[in-house]
Amino acid sequence: MAVMPELFETPASRLNSFVSQWLQPCRAWKEEVQEVVRTVEQFLRQEHFQGERGLDQEVRVLKVVKVGSLGNGTVLRSTKEVELVVFLSCFHSFQEEIKYHRDILRLLWRKVLCCQDLLALGLIDLRVAQGVPDTLVFTIHTKGTMEPITVTIVPAYRVLGPSVPTSQLPALIYVSLIKACGDPGNFSPSFSELQKNFVKYRPTKLKSLLRLVKHWYQQRARDIQVTVEQQGFPDLTLRVNPYESIKMVKEKIQGRRAYSSLQHLSLQAPGRRRQLLRSQSCLADYGIFSNTHIYLLATMPCVIQVFVKKPDGGSHAYAIDPKSFVLGLKQQIEDHQGLPKQQQQLQFQGQVLQDWLGLGYYGIQDSDTLILSKKKAGEGLFPDS
Repeated sequence: MAVMPELFETPASRLNSFVSQWLQPCRAWKEEVQEVVRTVEQFLRQEHFQGERGLDQEVRVLKVVKVGSLGNGTVLRSTKEVELVVFLSCFHSFQEEIKYHRDILRLLWRKVLCCQDLLALGLIDLRVAQGVPDTLVFTIHTKGTMEPITVTIVPAYRVLGPSVPTSQLPALIYVSLIKACGDPGNFSPSFSELQKNFVKYRPTKLKSLLRLVKHWYQQRARDIQVTVEQQGFPDLTLRVNPYESIKMVKEKIQGRRAYSSLQHLSLQAPGRRRQLLRSQSCLADYGIFSNTHIYLLATMPCVIQVFVKKPDGGSHAYAIDPKSFVLGLKQQIEDHQGLPKQQQQLQFQGQVLQDWLGLGYYGIQDSDTLILSKKKAGEGLFPDS
């Protein structure tokens, strides 16, 4: 079996051949992945989903758009991820998308669990992934080779309408975007068709160049030097790959300094506020690809820090004993925000937390994020079952 040559050893005259032989997906792979995509699209458009009610109106799928490298024609042969933006009829504005985004993810989560076509493809690892914006993620397998494909679904407001503008966008779109006051990148999926078309219809040479850059980036991501500062201690220097999890960085610090307690790391980029680094994230998630300094905060032996994301999109960190009940965390939230604990609803990875169960019961760990919402009067959109 032929072995892929190193890119840096390939002369310029053979780069086109390198792309076609090693980077472009073969026909069989594309057909298998497209079959997976069609199965997911069929699920999203099927009748029992379209008839679902709960937002005072019918929830219909207006359009499903393949985005990312699969959508714009620059996918690499080794890619095992598919991202789909789903435009829904229940979003009539950016504000409504913010208001109902988590409800829709919860609805999709419940529907995926009942979809026989997806279950037949070996559905695993179904979860709500926290990000900007939050998404629904799961893994299914291709029918022929049983290769795992990770599917990401992003609900979005169809601000561009049925036909995507080819020239400058109407001014009202910019006005509504500004008025929504969302976090940076929160509404990017609404413009995914523009992003996709920007690359899709470019010359093949440009797409080949993008494939080469992606391949080089994947193969040659360099370690960077991270200087760990802690008050009262000499600086500690580590070599870290930007894509290593913060959890692994903490383990390196623990090995060098023999800490047995929890660590909290923070980062302060020039001109920005200091932010805590989450264990499940990596430095690349914070835009760090070159040498940097991070700060080790005072360690606490019996306390973890959890982030609670508020309905307005902001978040707050709470320190709590990992053996505490959910009700104990709600009491802290009431003390800080004034929202009575009886009116609070907390969710973690799509699951509503019960007051008299411990945080450990749900697998909540240091730096995890919980979603806070206010309970609705009467039966909610997703009653406990």
